Amino acid sequence: MVAEGMEGRMDDRSRITPGGLLREWRAMRRMSQLDLALEAGVSQRHLSFVESGRSVPSRDMLMRLAESLDMPLRIRNRALLAAGHAPGFAERAAHDSELAPAMDAVALVLKGHEPNPAIAVDRGWNLVMGNGAIGPFLEGIEDPTLLETPINVLRLSLHPGGLAPRIVNLAEWRAHILERLRRLARATGDPDIADLEADLRALPAPASPGRPPPYGEVAVPLRVRHEGSILSFISTITVFGTPLDVTVSELAIESFFPADAATAQVLRALAEARAAKR
Repeated sequence: MVAEGMEGRMDDRSRITPGGLLREWRAMRRMSQLDLALEAGVSQRHLSFVESGRSVPSRDMLMRLAESLDMPLRIRNRALLAAGHAPGFAERAAHDSELAPAMDAVALVLKGHEPNPAIAVDRGWNLVMGNGAIGPFLEGIEDPTLLETPINVLRLSLHPGGLAPRIVNLAEWRAHILERLRRLARATGDPDIADLEADLRALPAPASPGRPPPYGEVAVPLRVRHEGSILSFISTITVFGTPLDVTVSELAIESFFPADAATAQVLRALAEARAAKR
C-alpha cells in the first residue's frame, strides 16, 4: 500500500534523490529499514544514512536495494542517475533494431494465439502490436480519434465513442479496468498510470452497478456484441521474465480466450473468412 500522500506523485522533482526514492519505495512495499537491510544484505545504519542523504550509495549497493524492492527498471535508472551513476538499463524505441529479437518474439506469440485476439501494449496501455483477430474490437468505432496513434486500448474500450456501447457488461468491465489501474499505479508509482485512471474515471459511467459474476466463473469476462452475436472472453497478461531493457520490461501481452463454445466458433469462422480474402 502507498504511504499517505505518495500515490501518483513519484515524479515530484523535489524527491528525486537516491535516499528519497528508496524511502518512498520501501514505504510502498511496506518494509521497515531493518527488513530491507536484511533482504539486501546491507547494514541498517548504512541504509539509514543513505535514506537521510548523509551517504551516497555505491552503484552495487543501490542495485541490490532496488532489486530487493522490486523497483521497475525505469525507476532503477532514475535512482542511479540521482546517485551520480550511469543508468544500468538501456531504453530503446520499440522499432529500434536492437529490440528486433524481442519484438519478433512478441509477434510470434500474438500470431500463435490466433484465431483468438491478442495485443501487445506499453506501460501506458498504448497499442504496440496486435494480431489478425482483433478486428471485432476495432469495428464500428464512432470516434475515429480513438484509433489515431497511439491507440490507448483502455480508453478505446471505455469511451462512449469507442467500444463501450458494444460491451454488454460495461459496468462490470469498467470496474475491473479501474481496479487494475489502481493496483498498477500503487505497485509502480507511475504518475502516468494514475493520470490514466483518473481520465477513465471521468468518462460517462453506466447507470447500473453491474451484476456479480455467476457462480463458477473464474475471471471477469469481457462480453462484446458483434454482428448479432455476443462474444465472451477472459484474458491473461504475459510479460518478459528477464528484461534488461526498460521498454521490453514495460511490454505486456494481453491474450483473450473464448469463454464459451459459441465465441470459439465465431472466432474460427472469422479466421476462415480472413484467410479466404488473402
